[in-house]
Amino acid sequence: MSEPSQADVVSGGGAAPGALLEVEHLVVHHGQLRALNDVSVSLRAGETLAIIGANGAGKSTLLRTIAGLHRPTSGRILLDGVDLSHSPPEQRLRRGIALVPEGRRLFPSLTVEENLLVGAYRARPGPFVPDRIYELFEWMRTRRKQRAAELSGGEQQAVAIGRALVANPRVLLLDELSLGLAPLVVQRIYGVLPELLSAGITILLVEQDVAQATRVAARVQCLLEGRTTLEGRPGEFSAEQIETAYFGMSGTSAVGAGAPALEE
Repeated sequence: MSEPSQADVVSGGGAAPGALLEVEHLVVHHGQLRALNDVSVSLRAGETLAIIGANGAGKSTLLRTIAGLHRPTSGRILLDGVDLSHSPPEQRLRRGIALVPEGRRLFPSLTVEENLLVGAYRARPGPFVPDRIYELFEWMRTRRKQRAAELSGGEQQAVAIGRALVANPRVLLLDELSLGLAPLVVQRIYGVLPELLSAGITILLVEQDVAQATRVAARVQCLLEGRTTLEGRPGEFSAEQIETAYFGMSGTSAVGAGAPALEE
């Protein structure tokens, strides 16, 4: 049997019935560069979808566009059927879309608690208040007066997640949670996801580490040079199919590709 082409390994597509978040035929440019080319994403309430792909695939651009930080050239972004394609980021936050950005982007001179309160500024009503975040991350309560600049990378990532959670989002966008972190720290960070799902939060995460993504997500979608090359449940695809979708060629393993330097 011949090896599948990129087109052969694309599965599904289009908006799912009852989708909470729908991204339809999104095109995004960075200057003359087309960063996303006709990308569609559909996410049901309570679902976890992982966007995988190598550096430069358009993963972070997708999340930032959904959050309102990039303006699409064409296409639509809908939450519960409401078109938010041209809404400012603060309006999307009030409607329930919160982003944990790549690189954490905390205010280094502010304390842990102050960073959380920044996230609560335009919060929706809901269960996630600073005390609830301290329950999720037990170390945080006793160190809530410590400046963010004094925290380790993993601790900063936890604060960045907490800052997004206190907005009480319906959809949580997680951009490269594992980037630069040691495996044990990554395990601890990802360990809170089941509790978020049980609280009714829908999760769209970007991850270079394919093995990590397929462990935590109900569905995966692979981007290559701004296009979707694979979409479906992790168990539906062979390693070779994922490899082809990830790199556009065979002969290099996608699992663990582009592994970042470790940070304790």
